[in-house]
Amino acid sequence: MTPSESTSASLALDREGSELLPGLVYIVDDDPSMRRSLSLLAESAGLESIAYASANEFLDAPREARPSCLVLDVRMPRISGLALHQMLKERGFQIPTIFITGFGDVPAAVRAMRGGAINFIEKPFRDQELLESIWAGIESHREILA
Repeated sequence: MTPSESTSASLALDREGSELLPGLVYIVDDDPSMRRSLSLLAESAGLESIAYASANEFLDAPREARPSCLVLDVRMPRISGLALHQMLKERGFQIPTIFITGFGDVPAAVRAMRGGAINFIEKPFRDQELLESIWAGIESHREILA
């Protein structure tokens, strides 16, 4: 699925039983198999996802005004995940961000967390750990948008 890979899920209900927009997970990773795996994981949790192969692809795409979070690979060609995160902040695009990496890089983790990331997770990761971070990010964004 290109340029954006997308999955859909059913609407969630709030405590009063009213329909809420489903959470949306933006995925930016240069590895196609990782993008697909992350999209399937999001779908298994009842979330929609849109996956991008690069930071530029994500920057060029329209974004929806609904509760969402960003799962971002640290190391990518041309524009790194850390650089993309900084660019989004400079543009005023506030979205809870979870970094994933195959390289245990303490300085990158510190930079990401100081920059406002909600988590920094090393690959291979436990699905449940990532899903918990995604749900926390979506709920945090839902409160920001309310």
